[in-house]
Amino acid sequence: MSDFRAQIETNLFGTIIVTKALFRTFAKGKPVILFSFRRWAEGSGLQGVGHIRLRNGVSRFLRSVVARSGAARHQVTIVEPGGFRTDFAGSSTKLSEGNPDYDSTVGATARFQRDYNGKQPGDPKKAAQAIVRLTQEQKPPLRLLLGSDAYNGAEKNDLARLEEARSWKELSLSTDFESKPPHPERPK
Repeated sequence: MSDFRAQIETNLFGTIIVTKALFRTFAKGKPVILFSFRRWAEGSGLQGVGHIRLRNGVSRFLRSVVARSGAARHQVTIVEPGGFRTDFAGSSTKLSEGNPDYDSTVGATARFQRDYNGKQPGDPKKAAQAIVRLTQEQKPPLRLLLGSDAYNGAEKNDLARLEEARSWKELSLSTDFESKPPHPERPK
């Protein structure tokens, strides 16, 4: 529990504290470019990564910051890298296989991280160049996948999610009232 609590302190409260400091800059009218990094695997369904939902919450929080700021010159990009050959999964990361009851999920994920280290397809220098390029863009994306593994994995997950939604479309739509008033457009 203390490991998870430390992740909450860093990933959630740290983000909120930094963002509040940026709000003070927003109020002064200075343009701000904010990059948030979250490992793409968070959307992949990998088991044993306890902070996945927490970081998804951080991403949602940052999207709300963009919506509330209302100023086009304040930009937030959530960068979702795949595997890059850095020390992220090396000696700088504590990888615990956890409780033996969860060996097929938590343990398997920890072993994968250790075995994958040094074999990641991503080049950190090229990732840095991509981030610098984003600072020059007039309309950078809200979400940017970096690396072939991140892109291919996200595409596969998103298509599977869409396919599942389509297979349940009839049931999903059956919950509306019979007579439907015109649906108002959501603000952009």
